[in-house]
Amino acid sequence: MQWRIGNGYDIHRLVAGRPLVLGGVRLDHRLGLDGHSDADVLVHALMDALLGALALGDIGRHFPPDDERWRGADSLVLLDHVVALLAQRDWRVANVDSVVVAERPRLRPHIDAMRANLAARLGIPHDAVGVKATTNEQLGPVGREEGIAAHAVALLWRNGP
Repeated sequence: MQWRIGNGYDIHRLVAGRPLVLGGVRLDHRLGLDGHSDADVLVHALMDALLGALALGDIGRHFPPDDERWRGADSLVLLDHVVALLAQRDWRVANVDSVVVAERPRLRPHIDAMRANLAARLGIPHDAVGVKATTNEQLGPVGREEGIAAHAVALLWRNGP
């Protein structure tokens, strides 16, 4: 059996007039994340971790911001494309873990829904998906509520060469 691990990071600016989507869950907040797609930093960090584990580049390579096909795209749909790339190479997700860094809104009530969304898209059990939330203790751009960031790691496996 072969194993690979990857990590990912993403950060997006908070702006007025956009929905706030994290882990595929739309949250009630006065600001949303700015980006070409829905700017779901959690899913973006996870996709980068999955792609990185197989040295397939990053999400900017696969979903370039100047490609109009991806304007306003649901990041869970983009995640489906990444999972398909893994499957084409006979790799499977063993587990993932992530941290969302945000001062507001409070994320704890939404974490189970985020985990369920990610588990379903990755085709793994709910208990193989970790999502945690923390603040930046009012330090830096995230601490000043200028943006939200996420970190993710993914462990992949396959049988054979």
